[in-house]
Amino acid sequence: MATNTDILRSEGGFGVNTKTIISKDYDLQNVNSFELKNSNFTNASKVNYILRKTTTAVSPSSILSLTAGTSFILLPLGSVNFVTAHIVGTNANGSGFYSIKKESTVTVDAAGDVASVGELNTIIKDSIPSGENWTIGTYDAGSSRQFSYTVNQGTAAGTILWIAHVEVVSADW
Repeated sequence: MATNTDILRSEGGFGVNTKTIISKDYDLQNVNSFELKNSNFTNASKVNYILRKTTTAVSPSSILSLTAGTSFILLPLGSVNFVTAHIVGTNANGSGFYSIKKESTVTVDAAGDVASVGELNTIIKDSIPSGENWTIGTYDAGSSRQFSYTVNQGTAAGTILWIAHVEVVSADW
């Protein structure tokens, strides 16, 4: 059976399939991740990610992921990485809210072993309901090159949605 396919066109922007990637105003849209490189320093890059996960009283701990499954940030081999994350957790009725900025320095050796060198945490808002203990930690003990954040809602009832915007600046080490 014959199929009509769309060709790549540049009038009013650039698209792939039927989704706009670069608008007519030169805005980047509908991309899964974005890597920025300086042409003078090709051994360094910056990538932004969005991670999320939900936790429940039945399953109170999880690792933030790029997908609905378990897809984590992969850091380059032999690199030093400056990771900045803004992470928010909120319960279903909006009565609990936790927002934190985590700044980390992370190394990855030639074998892919990830190690956190240091971390600075800034709590932006903490309105966790009384008697509950929500926590966010660094996840660097997974498979080769994997990095993310662990979230735990402690004894909280219900569901908590966790969302993170993560920026990773990597350079050869």
